[in-house]
Amino acid sequence: MSESRAFCPRCGDPVPERSADDESGDAADPLRPGSEVDLCDSCYFEDFDFVDAPNRIDVRVCARCGAVYRGNRWVDVGAQDYTDIAIEEVSEALSVHVDVEDVAWQVEPEQVDQNTIRMHCFFTGVVRGTPVEEQVTVPVKIARQTCQRCGRIAGDYYASIVQIRAEGRTPTSEETDRAKEIAHNIVADMEATGDRNAFVTEVGETDDGLNIKVSTNKIGKKISNKMVEEFGGTVNDAETLVTEDSDGNEVYRVTFAVRLPPYTPGDVIGLADDTDDDGPVLVRSARGNLKGVRVTTGERYEAGYEEGNSPDARKLGEHEDAEETTVVTVEDENAVQVLDPETYQAKTVARPDYFDPDAETVPVLKSRAGLHILPDESASASAEE
Repeated sequence: MSESRAFCPRCGDPVPERSADDESGDAADPLRPGSEVDLCDSCYFEDFDFVDAPNRIDVRVCARCGAVYRGNRWVDVGAQDYTDIAIEEVSEALSVHVDVEDVAWQVEPEQVDQNTIRMHCFFTGVVRGTPVEEQVTVPVKIARQTCQRCGRIAGDYYASIVQIRAEGRTPTSEETDRAKEIAHNIVADMEATGDRNAFVTEVGETDDGLNIKVSTNKIGKKISNKMVEEFGGTVNDAETLVTEDSDGNEVYRVTFAVRLPPYTPGDVIGLADDTDDDGPVLVRSARGNLKGVRVTTGERYEAGYEEGNSPDARKLGEHEDAEETTVVTVEDENAVQVLDPETYQAKTVARPDYFDPDAETVPVLKSRAGLHILPDESASASAEE
């Protein structure tokens, strides 16, 4: 580079003329780097700070879930250990001078003790065509605390309770297991979106059903609606005033009472209003209006709107109670002879549409309503709408 007539405003030495690529095109300003009149390299590097680093970084982490406190809230960072957290915090805290080009850096963590990680950071770059490098060490102090979410969980906090009950019976294990699964799936989906207020506080079984305590009313409502969507029934909610928040607003706890239908897919019921003696019904679905099939004819059945999912009926048995018995002979389109599974005597019974005339054996259910042939497949596996 040729010498220019510009001089360093600090030491008076001539300042080398910058190439066209280095010129900013702005008016001369001896106090502003990058202008036509600038400090010489010697004076420039006297005040040059490659890296700006804090003396220490304090990190608040939740000892239970590993969340990190940033700004004014707890954040799930998904770190494998506290070293990962320390590296991330140091990366965000360090800054490099704007004039440095081709910056490269690496960090070597040193575990000093359980709560201190010393981060050795190495930097290289190019300034004014001169290679530069620097090493800084930043200690990271880990402060273990308990985040608000974990504190609430530890304190058995809940804002909503879902009560799973059934009309005239106890919920089945399938229904209670599904309720638990629904609750945990809903919470997992909400956590995946960053909602740290979502959790299941407690799941408790009672003599008449299941109680699920959850952290928000939104979760309780979702669980209740999903249960009714899958199994039928109704849901009612009731609020109870429990306290006031710091702003004086009333805080309510909501109870969602889920009442499942009295009959489940696979039940065989005798309807009380069957004046024409159309025969028992094998329940296929209890969602909305109860639906099923007549075991005497094979015709579809659906309860009236006013009856809903709980028509006046009595339970005669379940599909799984059926016993396999031998087909003796097919009498006609409406009747068939089978062996009574208890007396082993041939007995004429109604022939439903689903009966296979080539079958050698069929499942039959013997109840107070008589002997009836049931479908081969499980009723709950092919629920009709």
